[in-house]
Amino acid sequence: MPKYLSILICVTILLLIIPASVLAISSTNYYKENGKIYDDWDICRTDGTGEDGFFQISQTGFRPIIVGESLGENADTAYRIGEQFTGKIPDIHQRAEKIFVFARDTVRYTSDKNQFNFEEFAQNADELATTIQDEGVAYGDCEDYAVLLAVMYKGAGFRSAIVMPPNHAATLVYLPEYKKANQRLSIDGEPGWIWAEATGGNNPFGWMPERFMGSGLSAFEIENEAITGLETPDKPATTVTKSKGSSGVHISPFFIVIGLMALLSLFRRRRRV
Repeated sequence: MPKYLSILICVTILLLIIPASVLAISSTNYYKENGKIYDDWDICRTDGTGEDGFFQISQTGFRPIIVGESLGENADTAYRIGEQFTGKIPDIHQRAEKIFVFARDTVRYTSDKNQFNFEEFAQNADELATTIQDEGVAYGDCEDYAVLLAVMYKGAGFRSAIVMPPNHAATLVYLPEYKKANQRLSIDGEPGWIWAEATGGNNPFGWMPERFMGSGLSAFEIENEAITGLETPDKPATTVTKSKGSSGVHISPFFIVIGLMALLSLFRRRRRV
């Protein structure tokens, strides 16, 4: 067997057996304590509950503190993307729709377990937005969509909120004159809030899933306030690996085998000539 053909077969076998998780990027802006991952704001990324949780969920409500990593003096990529929509689209209803479509079409729903190998791992808005700018697409679950949209809407001059139905998170935008929504909600008695559910690839802006209508909802309006960054904790940094298997170019093992068979056939024909 020719040497180059042997090399081709070896490469093909490696493509078939190397797991997608080997193709990964890492960040070291985290530390680990008591089995949980914290960032350099001392926010727990792997748990949304309690004083240090990314959503500070308690028996009385929640506060999505992680948005403060991307607002106020911490405003960066996600907020600037929202600002850019303001200059391009003066009509506020069209602007709200376009921001929604941007998040819906550039973030692909992926569970934290598949992406980070944690049951929960929250990303802040700038982490998602930077990945979108660098790679054209990012990956996240419902709270990641909600945080990204809430920050971009603030950058675009809207009032925004995060809403938590059971086992879910979404964004609300204050648009009292918007007519296309299937449901309009109130926060603290103030009507005019529109549901932004970007986790489905075909969802329109303003569509609220029927399963959440009439269910217990908790909402928190976002203010343009930063949380105070801390000095780098005096603790060893830990590496969080983000799987990139779903963002690379995928070739089905079936097609790899078919391609190899075709090459082998080609080589055989050439040897017969």
